[in-house]
Amino acid sequence: MAETALRAHRATLVLILGIVGLLCCMPVGIVAWVLGHQDLKDMDAGVMDPAGRGMTQAGKILGMISVILFVLGTILWICLLALGVVTAPSAFRGG
Repeated sequence: MAETALRAHRATLVLILGIVGLLCCMPVGIVAWVLGHQDLKDMDAGVMDPAGRGMTQAGKILGMISVILFVLGTILWICLLALGVVTAPSAFRGG
């Protein structure tokens, strides 16, 4: 029986996307999360080279953290806006 070749892992890509997502661009973090999740699933199924599992997991986790921080920051901003803490500078208040 012929041995099937495993697909190459994308661990470096997932890790870079996770880092970029965490540092500056949250949508890239979503991509890292999704790609990392799919790649780990493929590694578990035996269709992708498992050599990059650690970097893939790290990239996925960084992507998750970037999304969670963005959501928490958005919720905090909305709460502060609702409380009136985030307002226009006093020069524009007419007072």
